[in-house]
Amino acid sequence: MAPIALPHDAKAGPTKAEVRAVTLSKLALEADDHFVEVGSCTGAVTIEAARRAGRVTALERKAERLETTEKNLAANADSLRADVELRNAEAPGGLPEDADALFLGGSRNFEAVLDHAAETGVDRVVMNVSRLEVAGRATEAFRERDLLEEVVQFQVSHGYELAGATSFDSENPVYMLVGSATDNDAGGDDGKRVAADGGGSQR
Repeated sequence: MAPIALPHDAKAGPTKAEVRAVTLSKLALEADDHFVEVGSCTGAVTIEAARRAGRVTALERKAERLETTEKNLAANADSLRADVELRNAEAPGGLPEDADALFLGGSRNFEAVLDHAAETGVDRVVMNVSRLEVAGRATEAFRERDLLEEVVQFQVSHGYELAGATSFDSENPVYMLVGSATDNDAGGDDGKRVAADGGGSQR
């Protein structure tokens, strides 16, 4: 797919393209999926999901950020396949009951959102975190609700020219929590599930 357009910015900035690529890979969206995002901000993930899923519901508590989402969606209208609904709401309020895949781009109220995911049986749940302490709390929250399948930590660096050679600028690391509230044996790419004690166990 061609890169998405993000002509309108928000203070928090978009999820980086490389992080979006991994996020969408873990969400594994299909044409009949209902994708739900908590914290749409610029709409970068919303747009990527709307090019793959059948329905998209995006929540954003800040009206000005929701307006940015709407403008960026309009800029990509020709490439979207999903029916998209934007909700000016603070999760867990406003969350639908029939999500197939759920993405948390921030940590606000994440435990209540995970409660909702567990109660409604969301098949795929992904949460991205940039702070180590929050990642630890989120990992425990996933475990306590029997959601956790894997934790991925990755970092992206971009090359730039320096004195006729190539050096790199590094982005902040991202901690990605991946899980499910349904009984399935998909697991991570390596066939392992994160054990309750933090180790890996074969599934």
